[in-house]
Amino acid sequence: MKQLITAVAAILVSTASFAQFQVSASTGYAMSSAGMQLGTITTTTSTENNYGSYGEGSNVQIRGTYFLNEKFGLDVSLGYLHGADQTINETSIPGVAEVDAVARARAFGASVSMVYNFTENFYGRIGALIKVGGKTEAVVYNKAYLSEPEYNAFGLTSGSYSETNYVEDFHGQFPLGFVGALGYSFDLDEHFSLFVEAEYYGISLKRKDSEITEFNTDIVAADGTVAFAGFRSLDNLPDDFYKETTYVDELPHSNTDGSIKLSQKVPYSSFGLNFGVTYKFSGSSK
Repeated sequence: MKQLITAVAAILVSTASFAQFQVSASTGYAMSSAGMQLGTITTTTSTENNYGSYGEGSNVQIRGTYFLNEKFGLDVSLGYLHGADQTINETSIPGVAEVDAVARARAFGASVSMVYNFTENFYGRIGALIKVGGKTEAVVYNKAYLSEPEYNAFGLTSGSYSETNYVEDFHGQFPLGFVGALGYSFDLDEHFSLFVEAEYYGISLKRKDSEITEFNTDIVAADGTVAFAGFRSLDNLPDDFYKETTYVDELPHSNTDGSIKLSQKVPYSSFGLNFGVTYKFSGSSK
């Protein structure tokens, strides 16, 4: 027992003699690495798939790293992703319909990683990634030309149309992913250093629910003047729209509730480049 206590004490003393804590802040931009289908682009002659990942976009991160010795450290990171617009529906059929629908991530994430210093300046990180908050926001514009019975009902003429704008927020279930990075650090002085790193995120999100937060439909005459403003709103949604939708893994054929749909996984994986600054606190002598 005494030998065990002595060994543990020796390890703790050895670790403390090398201990160093540092904090860093960075920003960067990530590109899609998943390449999954997110939507379609439709014209009068063809329909084309659009591929990508909601992980594409700019980000900021704050990290705290505790080095146990000259080689190994533990890293905790918090970050925010301001995702780039991803096309989910782009339709252009003159005289019939025009749709411009994009979705983008507004997400907060966290990671816990192990850091290894290959050399004094070159390092790597590998760990687990989670999404702790945020949403995938869909912003939709839909212009649909009215049929003859429809424009007659409004006392309008051929060429009249409805113009709908709405926003729907999608939320996901608790995900677990992978993060890895390789970086190079350049010391400015005893405390400050600059770094650049290539970082990979591997994570997908299964949808849990969604909510329409904004909705407006105007009826527009053929000459472009608004004939009926606010014809539809959040309090007066069309029959095929639901303010709140729940996503499930199994849906019986007998289901008639349009507010319940089958869930799907959406990609957040990305590969990006980050630039930042690190501050090293004074630690025990090595």
